[in-house]
Amino acid sequence: MLTAMSDDAAAGLDPDPEDRKLLTLARSTRARNGVAEGAAVRDDNGRTYVAGTVELPSLRLSALRTAVAMAVASGAGALEAAAVVTAADGVPEEDLNAVRDLGGAGTPVLLAGLDGAPRATLTTG
Repeated sequence: MLTAMSDDAAAGLDPDPEDRKLLTLARSTRARNGVAEGAAVRDDNGRTYVAGTVELPSLRLSALRTAVAMAVASGAGALEAAAVVTAADGVPEEDLNAVRDLGGAGTPVLLAGLDGAPRATLTTG
């Protein structure tokens, strides 16, 4: 199960400095690489992993799933938080499932627009 803040609550979002860092990294990666989405995740040791959308003829991954995969490949044991910068109105279920697989239930996923402004905080259930 996934839950989200209401639009009214999201309008007043003010992430803490560590979550704001995730949003900044995700936005920078998206812009620098010229991809549709940027994402960043923070593991249980405070390390961050940043990725953009992967679109190859034989491989397509969202930015968030790529960031989770990078964390796993680097030996992360768990996730504390994630952020995705996208033009989309939401985060696909598959992306949230990847975060839950490593972060567990209740892991926050910040959703931001292309300008980096937070629109919602989702949690994995």
